[in-house]
Amino acid sequence: MRRKSIRRIALAAGVTVIALSACFGFLLYQPLMVASGYTSKEICSGTFVSGLDPDQVYADMVEPEGAIGYISPLIRFDVNPEQREVTTTIAGFYKTRAVYGEGMGCMLVHQPDDVNLVAAADVDTVIGLSDSQGPEIAGNAMVETKNERLRAALDRAFAEREQPPYIRTQAVVVVKDGKIVAERYASGIGVDTPLLGWSATKSVTNALIGILVRQGKLNVDQSAPIAAWQDEKDPRHLITINELLRQTSGLALKQTSSGFDPASRMIFLERDMAGFAEHAELAAAPGSQWAYTDGNFILLSRIIRDAVGGRASDVRQFAQRELFGPTGMEHVTLEFDATGTPNGAMSMLASARDWARFGQLYLNDGMAGTDRILPEGWVEYSASQTLDTGYGAGFWINQAVSGNAPYGLPWGMPHVPQDAFFAMGNMGQHIVIVPSQHLVVVRLGMSHHPDGLIAGADRLVADVIEALADK
Repeated sequence: MRRKSIRRIALAAGVTVIALSACFGFLLYQPLMVASGYTSKEICSGTFVSGLDPDQVYADMVEPEGAIGYISPLIRFDVNPEQREVTTTIAGFYKTRAVYGEGMGCMLVHQPDDVNLVAAADVDTVIGLSDSQGPEIAGNAMVETKNERLRAALDRAFAEREQPPYIRTQAVVVVKDGKIVAERYASGIGVDTPLLGWSATKSVTNALIGILVRQGKLNVDQSAPIAAWQDEKDPRHLITINELLRQTSGLALKQTSSGFDPASRMIFLERDMAGFAEHAELAAAPGSQWAYTDGNFILLSRIIRDAVGGRASDVRQFAQRELFGPTGMEHVTLEFDATGTPNGAMSMLASARDWARFGQLYLNDGMAGTDRILPEGWVEYSASQTLDTGYGAGFWINQAVSGNAPYGLPWGMPHVPQDAFFAMGNMGQHIVIVPSQHLVVVRLGMSHHPDGLIAGADRLVADVIEALADK
């Protein structure tokens, strides 16, 4: 009897271990696939769009993110220069693949036919994609300032720590009265190097929506034109474009960037990002609560795609003709998912000068030279406060409120004039617009220390304003 009991206990224990292992594996499947997809996608973009060293991209951008450092010994990525693709596995499993296409950057491949979209981009060049006629902010050579205090401000922005977490500033551009007065770049990066803006891309989506509003194709107060929500019995049919822009849609698309969250799944596991987002239920009544999520801007990206023709090439032509060309943005890559929807939440790469030109558009109230790009009042609308937050409509505003913004960051920049507003992205991407100073300051990097995040941007802009006051 005792042997039988021991066998039963051992069998039960074995079954329990197997069940727990299966459960644990199931729970970890999504975050490990997200980690693999993140590695493939960002190394692909960094290598084939920005022209950076893939090992350095991994070390600076990928490995320090979240818990990836703990599993780093298990991660293997392979860069294929001939096929222009990156493949990643974790412990030999969780395989993902990202492929580069000329003019549309890198895209995660979820099924064999997905590569057709990338291949089409290589052969179907967008007419006028390289044309730009916007106001010039500098010549071809890098602008080096003679202002000692301004040089000191740049020195401070590029100063590096001796140990991790590092600051990794890649570029700083200062535009005063419409002209670059100072700029600096890290080794291997120049005036033409496209750099990832992360969530600063949301502000570009704001601009594309604004252009469609100017053209009379959209209205911010209209219900979002999403087919899945059109039944009046569906409470989501009340969600407006304004609420998507202001992050008050109420959709249950929580974003923690942990790999477990719906937003991470949407970006790195779903071939149709907007299709995933549109099926989210409501967690709050539209307009009642602020909750930051990429999902709102992926839905706006689908709205833009459908409004301009429905294809990736239509979006590229529209963005070039209506925004990039008129503002003089020459080195821009807007990336897409496998359905041709732009990732307008976090995936546009542009040179630091181009990000500065974008900021200049908002400094000039939506005008590029004598051409009106954004509708009258759009900049004021974009920089107006949402509920009790430091957020506007696709831009952050310099409003000090209680508590912290997402990821524990402070709201606003306390040492910068209150009229400032800014585009902001992960790892310290900032395009800061200060109307009272006729100033745009761009800071881009791969930062994992507060000195490279909003606190560092606050200090940099304050230092620049002080240095220029002594001019």
